[in-house]
Amino acid sequence: MMNHQTKRIYLSPPHIGNLEMKYVREAFQNNWIAPVGPHITLFEQELAAYTGSKGAVAISSGTAGIHLALRAIGVQAGDSVFCSSFTFVASANPILYQGASPVFIDSDPATWNMSPKALERALIEADQEGKLPKAVIVVHLYGQNADMERIGRLCTQYNVPIIEDAAESLGTTYKGHASGTYGHFGIYSFNGNKIITTSNGGMIVSDDLEALEKIRKWSTQAKEKANHYQHTEVGYNYRMSNILAGIGRGQLRVLDQRVKARRKIFETYQKELSHLDAISFMPVATYGEPTHWLSCFTIKPEHTQATPDQFINEFENHNIETRRLWKPMHLQPLYRQYLYYSHTENKSVSDELFKQGICLPSGSNLSAKDQKRIIKMINQFFSIH
Repeated sequence: MMNHQTKRIYLSPPHIGNLEMKYVREAFQNNWIAPVGPHITLFEQELAAYTGSKGAVAISSGTAGIHLALRAIGVQAGDSVFCSSFTFVASANPILYQGASPVFIDSDPATWNMSPKALERALIEADQEGKLPKAVIVVHLYGQNADMERIGRLCTQYNVPIIEDAAESLGTTYKGHASGTYGHFGIYSFNGNKIITTSNGGMIVSDDLEALEKIRKWSTQAKEKANHYQHTEVGYNYRMSNILAGIGRGQLRVLDQRVKARRKIFETYQKELSHLDAISFMPVATYGEPTHWLSCFTIKPEHTQATPDQFINEFENHNIETRRLWKPMHLQPLYRQYLYYSHTENKSVSDELFKQGICLPSGSNLSAKDQKRIIKMINQFFSIH
């Protein structure tokens, strides 16, 4: 039974600063309430500058960004798109929006992100069959970048453009470059649980300014320049509002602080729980700086009989939110009929991660006291399991 007397600790709650209300107040004072206004343009410019991209378009969600990127690349019915399997469903659904078929790629045990081994095998077979994908969607999980040089070399070899789903990795770097800036398009999410939030929203970045202009047009119902409503192609209601962009501008100012806080939280978990043989934290790649959007570990069955569901239920009873790692797309009923390439022919890394993985409370506003409470409970849990 849940203990309602203790304060609820959430997995990754919003963390609002002091500037957000200032920008929102400006929007109200100037009556920029509609989904147009100066904050949108400024937010786009400021985030493009932060990431080192030539341009950006603010949109209603990261999912919308992936959809628009696929359309800009020219994905249509009958095409295939390769996509990380170990991810949230929003990474893959836009492939179906375009009438294309996903092919799912397993994770690398060293990073938990897309396996270059599995990708190479999938590309070789697709090339032999004359069915190369129209794009590859690489997801950067839990605030850690995939190994883009290895993935990029393969995609360049087969002339396949990359879309980076960087929804979880804003603030992460890969070999000195911002996550989301290696591929043709990079997509960020500002959902309420992300490292910075606009309540709901996203951003698509690219150096292809011509493509971004098309995306900007499509995101506002593809209205033509005329004195009346004129439409020659299908568009979408995907534009971010001026108010949400104001929140985003305030959040962007404190992004580096939020990243620093989440890294410290991960380091504290790792240090204080390093004596436990029963768990293993998400490995940290050597090629960049992760944000540790979420601190995650796997339970090692050779050292304990405890299961992730037992862990989650126990912590829920103490009013602490924890969560399973992503259930891979190739295991989802929606996507079971599609091709899947495991890391090696005999080993599916994402299956193992889902079976044994846990996400811990990791919000940048998690207090030292609350983290200490969580750590104490983890120690207690594994001492009796």
